Amino acid sequence: MDLHKNKGQVTVVIDLSFSASLEEVKEFILNEQSPFILSQSDENLIKFEWFIDEDTMTATLLEVFANAKGFELLAGKVVGTPVNLKFRDLFTVEKMTILGEPTENLKEKISAMNPTIKKYTGGIN
Repeated sequence: MDLHKNKGQVTVVIDLSFSASLEEVKEFILNEQSPFILSQSDENLIKFEWFIDEDTMTATLLEVFANAKGFELLAGKVVGTPVNLKFRDLFTVEKMTILGEPTENLKEKISAMNPTIKKYTGGIN
């Protein structure tokens, strides 16, 4: 492990709400979106994980990338696809937080989502 060494990873935390049935949401996550993302990803995607609070009908999507370019490349492959459009129909983005530094090009593309961007400061990794 290293102390205070930024390895360039980018973590994306997306807090969502949904009004569709829990069954429809889980079906989409398990059988449509996750397999699609896996098919489009490369070694730069470290994590793509969903967490759901069934009582409040909210979810958190956690994405971890090895570097900012990997984040930009996957986003470029996914935005506008039928799976991405269905995601936007099923979920409302309540908050998007990016931990790390996305590329300037990606910042422009996702500016409409009004993300909070927090730069690496230090720690153990």
